[in-house]
Amino acid sequence: LSLEPEILCLDEFSIAIDPVTTMKIEDVLVQLKEKMTIILVTNLIQQAQRISDDMMFLNDSDIVELGPTAEMFANPKQTLTEKYLAGEMG
Repeated sequence: LSLEPEILCLDEFSIAIDPVTTMKIEDVLVQLKEKMTIILVTNLIQQAQRISDDMMFLNDSDIVELGPTAEMFANPKQTLTEKYLAGEMG
């Protein structure tokens, strides 16, 4: 971060840490996203909902749906997205 990157990529950063530490990192990410683009790969639906502005749902390497996070959770356009967000798959 000292190099002030424009993009920060994270892949399942919280998979092996405790919930308290995870929340602290999420708080930092919420602050950082005001200064840079953050690309976060996660299978944790609630985490994506808490910290992302936009999201992309992929299935078998195909983009199923992308758009504003709040809109995708409130009104998914694709049936597969709706099933995933409802916990009916994956």
